[in-house]
Amino acid sequence: MDFDETRPRPIPGPPPSGSVTDPVIDDEAINDAVAGLNGLDALPVADHVERYDTVHVALTAALAGIDKV
Repeated sequence: MDFDETRPRPIPGPPPSGSVTDPVIDDEAINDAVAGLNGLDALPVADHVERYDTVHVALTAALAGIDKV
């Protein structure tokens, strides 16, 4: 195998601007889920789990969308 020094070599780093489309992230769903944490201090601690789980699911879905770039 011969090495051709005239051939351009890849440059490490992020892809050039505009070469990859931005992932679609549902900011509204994330904001709604996080807004569900408002008033948490007025609820019994046992009810916190459901609220945190809702936020976790929304953030997990958003992160999964990023991976499909």
